[in-house]
Amino acid sequence: MLSENLKNLRKIKGITQEELAIRLNVVRQTISKWEKGLSVPDADTLIKLADFFEVSVSELLGSTVEKEVDSNIIADQLSRINEQLAAKNRRSHRIWKTIGIIFVTFIVVNILIVILGTISFYSFKSDKTTTLTTESEIITNEEE
Repeated sequence: MLSENLKNLRKIKGITQEELAIRLNVVRQTISKWEKGLSVPDADTLIKLADFFEVSVSELLGSTVEKEVDSNIIADQLSRINEQLAAKNRRSHRIWKTIGIIFVTFIVVNILIVILGTISFYSFKSDKTTTLTTESEIITNEEE
C-alpha cells in the first residue's frame, strides 16, 4: 500500500524521485526502494512525507490513493518544461554569439597586425635605403 500510494502521490504532485529525495534529504535510490516496496521509511520520514503530500500518515499507509490525471497539472508541467527549454536555448544562443564576436575580433586584430607590420617593414626598408644612398653620396662628394 505505502509503495503504491507514495508513487501515485509523487506523480500527482508532478515531481521526480530525485526532487522528492532532495526534499527529504535522502538519495534517489531510497525513494525507488520505497516505491518498489523493498524497504520502508522510518517514522520521522513518514511524517515528513505525509506533510509534503498534504495527507495523513494513515492515508499514506492505508488505502490506495487513486492516480489523478488532471489536464491542468499536465499543462503546468509542460509549461514548466517549455520555459526551461526556452531558457536553455537563449543561453546557448548567447554563448554562440559571444564565441562568434570573439572569433571575428581575433581575425580583425590579426589582419590589422599584418597590415601594420607590412607598412612598418616597407617604411623601415625605404628609410634604410635612403640613408645608405645619402651616405654613399657623402663619401663620393668627399673624394672629389
